[in-house]
Amino acid sequence: MSASYCVVGGGISGLVAAYRLRVAAGPDASITVLDPADRLGGVLRTERIGGQPMDVGAEAFVARRPEVPALLAELGLSGKQIATTGARPLIYSEGRLHPLPKDTVNGIPARPAALTGLVDDATVRWMLDEPRRPFTWRPGADPSVADLVGDRFGEQVVIRSVDPLLTGVYSGSSATIGIRAAAPTVAAALDRGARNLTDAVNAALPPPLTGSVFGAVDGGYTVLLDELVRRSGLRWAQVAVRGVQRAPRGWELIDDEGARWPADGVVLAVPAPRLPALISDLAPNSAAVAASIPVASAAVVALALPGGTPLPDQSGVLVAGRGPLRTKAVTLSSRKWGRRGSVELLRLSFGRFSDDVARNVGDEELLTWSEEDLKTLFGISVEPVDHRVVRWIDAMPQYGPGHADRVAELRAGLPPTLAVAGAYLDGIGVPACVASATRAAAALVVDGR
Repeated sequence: MSASYCVVGGGISGLVAAYRLRVAAGPDASITVLDPADRLGGVLRTERIGGQPMDVGAEAFVARRPEVPALLAELGLSGKQIATTGARPLIYSEGRLHPLPKDTVNGIPARPAALTGLVDDATVRWMLDEPRRPFTWRPGADPSVADLVGDRFGEQVVIRSVDPLLTGVYSGSSATIGIRAAAPTVAAALDRGARNLTDAVNAALPPPLTGSVFGAVDGGYTVLLDELVRRSGLRWAQVAVRGVQRAPRGWELIDDEGARWPADGVVLAVPAPRLPALISDLAPNSAAVAASIPVASAAVVALALPGGTPLPDQSGVLVAGRGPLRTKAVTLSSRKWGRRGSVELLRLSFGRFSDDVARNVGDEELLTWSEEDLKTLFGISVEPVDHRVVRWIDAMPQYGPGHADRVAELRAGLPPTLAVAGAYLDGIGVPACVASATRAAAALVVDGR
């Protein structure tokens, strides 16, 4: 009898898991993806705005990581990978725009001079003195970024250089993210015996990269999603799963209409807050760990402005601290990826771990905020040609101190042929989701043999 697999969740993690299962289990395997949404892809979503395709969820991947370029090549889509134009972002801090500092690891500077003008002179002197101050590090430690960087380099470095990047990635802050998640190479350098934070950051700086740091998919992520669906030969059941039970042969999934779906192996590719309800009876410790992972929500306002709107030749703006702006980041998509068509595409992101903007603020108010913030930042006041407002509720897990240990505990508590995948496990970006899905599929096929 051919193998049967169910994947709960049709985001990038679920679709990659389905594709990997097809490759490993062969053409006769039955692969069903269960997801009640009106479309597959989860937080990867491509819309036509101003006549142009535009990603309104994740819009880029780190090109130096191998997972996405390798997957695109495997699917025959290497020619669809595009690079940025080379434009760099700005930081908005204390009412001014500053160049994004160079020679940093997620905003943690290797040299004080990199932050001149962004932080005050007293902070620069504090950083210069850092190698001479006593420092103790316990290998394996995982303090919050705020605790480590704030102590060694000062609060202004945290608020004005580090937080803007972490807020953009996690919708969190230095206080909610551990150093091993935000800057694993810095933590590794400290484990190896770096004498202070300055030495650790210098040791952790990545080698110069020829080419773009970030990549994207020409035509949007929908090109990748569609090919994964096609290659996996999956059956999409547009239902919600409310329970997972053991069966004589593997598992049975119970959907919201009471129907039962048998499977030899199951991948649960759902956000952390949804996992406990599915596994609390089967793996109570894993369910408790999943419930302990904090999450944030975000909203994206994507705009098409008239062609020729005067925007800076930068890839975007990251916002430091609280101030007159409500947005946390602006991506100038037409500058970052190159202009196409007759409009200027850009997107503004809203929502931090400490607020509930994505749930409580209406579309029209978010649109008004966007127009006000663009006037504050760039002095422009124009009517958009087109726009979309998209919300991602509880989609941004916070990788707090000790996160890797919690994930290991979660996985260890799962029974064989039941695996997990998603952004709350090994990294919040698309490459990490591809990796977690590949790992989950491999575990099922090996355990099921």
